[in-house]
Amino acid sequence: MHTDQHESSVESLTDPTIEPEQEPREECGVFGVWAPGEDVAKLTYYGLYALQHRGQEAAGISVGDGSRVVVFKDLGLVSQVFDEQTLSSLQGHVAVGHCRYSTTGGGSWENAQPTFRTTGAGTGIALGHNGNLVNTHELHERARELGVVSTNGATTDSDLVCGLLAATAADIGIEAAATKLLPTLRGAFCLTFSDESTLYAARDPHGIRPLVLGRLERGWVAASETAALDIIGASFVREVEPGELIAIDADGIRSTRFANPEPKGCIFEYVYLARPDTTISGRGVHATRVDIGRRLFDEYPADADLVIPVPESGTPAAIGYAQPPASRTARGSSRTATSAARSSSRRRRSASSASG
Repeated sequence: MHTDQHESSVESLTDPTIEPEQEPREECGVFGVWAPGEDVAKLTYYGLYALQHRGQEAAGISVGDGSRVVVFKDLGLVSQVFDEQTLSSLQGHVAVGHCRYSTTGGGSWENAQPTFRTTGAGTGIALGHNGNLVNTHELHERARELGVVSTNGATTDSDLVCGLLAATAADIGIEAAATKLLPTLRGAFCLTFSDESTLYAARDPHGIRPLVLGRLERGWVAASETAALDIIGASFVREVEPGELIAIDADGIRSTRFANPEPKGCIFEYVYLARPDTTISGRGVHATRVDIGRRLFDEYPADADLVIPVPESGTPAAIGYAQPPASRTARGSSRTATSAARSSSRRRRSASSASG
């Protein structure tokens, strides 16, 4: 059973007028934790807080307790969406979290994640996605053939993936359904998703966006960046490999290769997207940005007295560029912090559940 605390129109993906949104949502943050005996909702909250720079439009957390999945999401920053009362109501041993990147247009409560779907067997799937798929029309046609129906008004490629996953999971199970679906996705995707009991994490064959695996004393964590592991005291184990699906439950951790890896990581993660205290592919982001500045000076030196970084993420590169004694860095601009919260008239909260 899937219940919402708001009214939404029932929309079918068989309707040709309904298409997934076209604006890229590549820079979101995803988080997942499987840790019996731990406060997984609060761990996810802190993980998303560390990933807030990757998305300020909306935030959400899903929690599974073995018998149902509960999802809570809203527009706004992580600290605005969740309070102690809300977090304490999210009880379970497996959780998925998501913070959504804000671009012009397309922002709505319905498109906040984790997105939720119910399988034919009545179980729930909650999914968070960082990336942007380029074959949504092909996936949309497949959804029509399978009769996948959207009841929540979402228009994202993430909801489409969750719907396709749920459509086949009832017959063969989520893990097998994911192994079958993931090779057909084209573009960038890092996914954390779960049912009532099991956490899954997957990364596209090119490894365009980062996704790491961490270890807790009593569980496992998957997150967009190592900074999210640090904040909850998880130790870094390794990166989720390109083309890999990981499943974590009471039986342990399992790894499946659904595609051959062809690493083509996005350089913009080092330049702008990732936190400076994050490590990607063994390289610290801050040190990499400083090195980029040094190399820029080697290739394009300037006889300058002052190097001014814009935006703030350019500061390490400016420091690297200004390494020669003749130059120094200084702030030449100041940005005004703005809130991503929308007006209260647009804010709607939801608790979604599925009984197994």
